[in-house]
Amino acid sequence: MTYNFDKIIERRDSDSFKWTHYAADVLPMWVADMDFAAPESVIQALHERVEHGIFGYGLAPLELSQVICERMARLYHWTVSPEQIVFLPSLVSGINVVCRAIGQPGEGVVVQTPVYPPFLSAPANHGLIVQAAELTLVENGQTIHYEIDYQTFESAITPFSRLFILCHPHNPTGCSYNREQLSRLAEICLRHNLVICSDEIHGDLLLGDTQHTPLAALSPEISAHCITLMAPSKTYNIPGLGCSFAIVQNPELLKRLKIASDGIVPWVNVLGFTAALAAYRDGNDWLTALLRYLTANRDFLVNYLTEHLPNIRTTIPEATYLAWLDCRHAEIEGNPHELFLNQAKVALNDGATFGKCGEGFVRLNFGCPRSRLVEALERMKNVLR
Repeated sequence: MTYNFDKIIERRDSDSFKWTHYAADVLPMWVADMDFAAPESVIQALHERVEHGIFGYGLAPLELSQVICERMARLYHWTVSPEQIVFLPSLVSGINVVCRAIGQPGEGVVVQTPVYPPFLSAPANHGLIVQAAELTLVENGQTIHYEIDYQTFESAITPFSRLFILCHPHNPTGCSYNREQLSRLAEICLRHNLVICSDEIHGDLLLGDTQHTPLAALSPEISAHCITLMAPSKTYNIPGLGCSFAIVQNPELLKRLKIASDGIVPWVNVLGFTAALAAYRDGNDWLTALLRYLTANRDFLVNYLTEHLPNIRTTIPEATYLAWLDCRHAEIEGNPHELFLNQAKVALNDGATFGKCGEGFVRLNFGCPRSRLVEALERMKNVLR
């Protein structure tokens, strides 16, 4: 089947947060929300569910849990059972619930910066202290990548640390950690008796020949310390339907997570369950085509910046549809996010919100038709010219 990811879909009249947050003349390339229609199988399943006409309280379909378990076995050789899955309305809710379940006010949560902003805000929401272990930026001419300094990581851990929140694949750097990197991080955490919350929401958005390995799939010992968060929302562009899940194989951690959720975290709505099942069960061909398109967008972006904006260095994401742009050598006075927003009329994410080491950076979402990506880059080039 042929999928047209070049199609422009008007979103300003659809109550889109991405497209209405800024003025009408601004091109939004910021929040992690793609400008592609969801798979036809998902849309059809939603039509059929709506035609039923009743939208009472829903339970997670047993088939959805079974499909997730089959998916974990097929992709990762990871054996998961339905009772180890907890459904959540969003991954950010999951991060907050994990903080509430694991830590007490005044205790520490280790994160690797720069990092997705809720990693920095969720601990504070529950009186916990963020303990940042900064990733090491490595320059490769006009591109950059980040590496883990394991000594820096372990130095961030104190006797009051209780939790490590891992972003894997990493947002915003686009790095997909390999088994050796994951094992070294896990070994340090187990030695300090930390619970690991592994955010793997981008684990299906693999560019080129990238492979994903869930942290908890490495060994039963690691899994016993791990809460894995996943969702179909970013992968199939259905985040507004609100369905994610945690996989927890340690019964004690599972109990703590459920207690922390009770009375606070709402149920997943019936349409969210419907979309998730259809996406995982019937959306594989669409996803394969999407990943080819996103990989081509990534390569176009990197080549464009190299040729036309050589003073802006970029990561080459291995996963996600997010590029992390280093604007510190572009002779921009002040905040590059504000320059591109106010003068180029391109909305990017301000790197400063990803941690102090993100100052001078912006995050660009290339999950869009190629023509829209070209327009945004042309606007940015014309301002810097």
